[in-house]
Amino acid sequence: MRGCDISKATLGRIPQYLKYLISLSNIDHISATAIAKNLGFGEVQVRKDLGCVCGKGKPKIGYVREELIESLSRFLSCEQGNAIIVGAGKLGTALLEYDGFREYGIQVSAAFDKRLFSEQITESGKKIYPISDLTEYCQNNKIDIGIITVPPESAQKILNLLCENGIKNICCFAPCKLYTPSDVTVQYENLALSLAYLKSHINR
Repeated sequence: MRGCDISKATLGRIPQYLKYLISLSNIDHISATAIAKNLGFGEVQVRKDLGCVCGKGKPKIGYVREELIESLSRFLSCEQGNAIIVGAGKLGTALLEYDGFREYGIQVSAAFDKRLFSEQITESGKKIYPISDLTEYCQNNKIDIGIITVPPESAQKILNLLCENGIKNICCFAPCKLYTPSDVTVQYENLALSLAYLKSHINR
């Protein structure tokens, strides 16, 4: 990364750039203009996105395609994180089974639930463990991200448990505000708010 903060919007476009570049054949160089035209993005936005990850292209030449692919792939690889889910209800299980996280270098390896007394395996082969196994699992696996999908009244307790096991990057789907240590980052995901935002456009 080039010392530039990567926004969520930019991060969302990087896999699209990578897929497009890989799909090309017999092309050694490509310009930001061509990328923007073929993906339907603004040229200035493409230049900013690629500038954050790969630096600037060369005047009149653009980017070396293979080098650009390597840079984008390396960026996603560097961002790779191993995640676990706590709360294996309908939402937690759906996230566990979702395959799209891989595009962003994230591997959701397992889920945990207080209602279980023994290990279970999903249809795709993912494992769900009793919550009592979480500490041992974290000791045996490098976990970078914790995903909380429990009811709001249980979320703080789960966050504390994740922090105790060295997990400092949290994604919380529970509709509540959590108290966190200063070195812990929490990303709140509110599906109801997202739908309300879309609803606000209905009568415009």
